[in-house]
Amino acid sequence: MLSPPEAIPVRSIVFLAIAGFASQAMVRVTDSLLPAMASDFDVSVGSVAMVVTTYGIGHGLSQLFLGSGGNALGKYRAVALTCGLAALFVFACGLMPTVESLAVVRFLSGVFAGWIIPLGMAYVGDVTPYDQRQQVLGRYLTGNISGLLFGQAAGGVLGDWFGWRNVFFLLAGLLAIAAIGVTWEYLTNPRTHEPKHPDQKSRGMIAEYTTVLSSSWARIVILAVAIEGAMFWGVFAYIGADLHLRFNLSLSTIGIIVGTFAIGGLIYVGSINVLVRRLGQRGLTIIGGVILGVCFLVLAAGFAWWLAPVAVTAIGFGFYMLHNTLQTNATQMTPQARGTALAIFSSALYLSQSAGVGVFSFVIDRVGAVPMFVVAAIVLPALGWWFARELEKHAEQAE
Repeated sequence: MLSPPEAIPVRSIVFLAIAGFASQAMVRVTDSLLPAMASDFDVSVGSVAMVVTTYGIGHGLSQLFLGSGGNALGKYRAVALTCGLAALFVFACGLMPTVESLAVVRFLSGVFAGWIIPLGMAYVGDVTPYDQRQQVLGRYLTGNISGLLFGQAAGGVLGDWFGWRNVFFLLAGLLAIAAIGVTWEYLTNPRTHEPKHPDQKSRGMIAEYTTVLSSSWARIVILAVAIEGAMFWGVFAYIGADLHLRFNLSLSTIGIIVGTFAIGGLIYVGSINVLVRRLGQRGLTIIGGVILGVCFLVLAAGFAWWLAPVAVTAIGFGFYMLHNTLQTNATQMTPQARGTALAIFSSALYLSQSAGVGVFSFVIDRVGAVPMFVVAAIVLPALGWWFARELEKHAEQAE
């Protein structure tokens, strides 16, 4: 007689969702704080943007070692460890006396925070039956998007009220609480300890990377997310600074406006089943790209500041239409090396957005944000159209 399958460890997943919330809250928090930090350090917005760039580099580079590190430590224990270390370095961000020292510590916080969400998703995959996995992952990712909303909004509001340094202290506290919760769950719940399978041996990191990068479809997906990261996040990082420069909005207002991006993401999550059924992946990428193009043109025109939250909300919706399609294809581009494929995908996203932020820092200091908004309005719809064509070709080859 077969024993019944073990129930999904909901409490363990909830603790990981809390850790994901805390991690995601600090990813985009500096977008709203750039004007305040530039003023405090007496430098330009483009100069202080290095704190965005270095974080993305640290986050992206660390994910190249996710597979081997997660296997060595165990996914749940690795999340507990990296969450605690990230808390220490995020706290240190609030103490740094110069832009350069802040950039270094921000890099280190990205190194450790980069492991939290991917390993959390991998754990969910390990303990959730396939027929329930999409729903459980959807609820888990809702916590991550909520963290993004909190970080973007709180960065501006709390930065305005208490100063940008105290924002980092608050985020460090959230990460510390999450680390304590995940650690306690690891120590008390055997379901968080991964079983050993001596018959399953790793092929090695080089072999895994070779498997992924030798696939033409994998290279297309990775290229697409790299273009998306550079053009979208590279430009999005300066929306708050542009609103401050053009309309003299307070940090609180900027934080709320930038935070509406996550509201658009949550609307997408809530309607994903209908959208996928009616539009399919090709429709999602094309329409998502068009929405992004129109909204960035609205921001470039700058007719009135109150149009910005409408545009940013729609940007969040359009972005997840495109990005979620890329994510879905990343999980299947090389099934025999799925963990490494996702690590490369995520690393490409963060490294490319760091490059984008760095390049556009020269643009905003010299000619403002309008030209970069126009470029994004052209490139992102083109990206959606191109990837839709590649999806069609890939489907034809698979038949």
